[in-house]
Amino acid sequence: MEVGSAPPIAGGRNSRTARLRRGRRNTVAGYLFVGPAILHTVVFMLVPAVAALYFSFTRWDMLSPAEWVGLRNYTEILTDSQLYPDFWKSVRVTLLYTVLAVPVSLLTGFVQAYLIDMVRKGQSFYRLAFYLPVVTAEAAVAAIWLWLYDSRFGLLNAALGVVGVEGPDYLGTPGLVVPALALIAAWQSGTAMLIFLAGLKGIPKSYYEAAEIDRAGRWQRLVHITLPLLRPTTFYLVVTGVIASLQMFGLVYVLFKSNAGPERSGLSYVLHLYLFGYRDGLMGPASAMSFLLFVTILIVTWAQFRLARRRNGE
Repeated sequence: MEVGSAPPIAGGRNSRTARLRRGRRNTVAGYLFVGPAILHTVVFMLVPAVAALYFSFTRWDMLSPAEWVGLRNYTEILTDSQLYPDFWKSVRVTLLYTVLAVPVSLLTGFVQAYLIDMVRKGQSFYRLAFYLPVVTAEAAVAAIWLWLYDSRFGLLNAALGVVGVEGPDYLGTPGLVVPALALIAAWQSGTAMLIFLAGLKGIPKSYYEAAEIDRAGRWQRLVHITLPLLRPTTFYLVVTGVIASLQMFGLVYVLFKSNAGPERSGLSYVLHLYLFGYRDGLMGPASAMSFLLFVTILIVTWAQFRLARRRNGE
């Protein structure tokens, strides 16, 4: 065989066949790795969602056979205040909580991230300390804040008493329940802190160096460099924060159980849904309420993306 001549055709075919076999093995291995996740999604998410959609068109108490009623559950939930007297109240409570909790949580998370980014030593400790409330069990969080909010022995009212101010009953006064819940959400802003911190780390240092050469102060750098470059991060946190706030359940359930607080001022939408389904056995209307929430979240998310595109001139 002469130097520089082409390799045998058989060898080339064998090489391609080996590559195809390796590709097929990699594909099979990939499906085996993602198989459990796909199975979990189908069995525990997709199937229950389809079943809930079906039951939303029925009357079903989980004991007797389901009775098909069509759109009656949806129309009665939205229009019949005698059958569902607390439905619109739960909507108002949830919307008020969202309006208060999302901005406060984002502001708290950004301030935490901004201060941590300024620290040269101990950033890992501060990240861990501020993130701990997120991973703390909701029962423990509720126990902590029940003590903090206690009208007689709570730490907040004790601090106010030092300066001669008599503190209110935060969880016993209807008008203070939702702001008190929003304050807890701000305390649990560790996720927003981490994402904001990642966004801050991604801003090129050259921008700040150029601003310092132009003698821009810290406030000017914050307003004209940091905040504009964090818009995508802020938008993502707004979208996810609104979705999470509309689904508030665990904390308010642990704090108030089924009575939903004084004058039902802590009756969130999902808590109302839960009580209908599992306390009263009205699984059909509860399923319909869940899909009304699903559609609402879709509309709100679409509106947020549409507004963001208009602001960007797209």
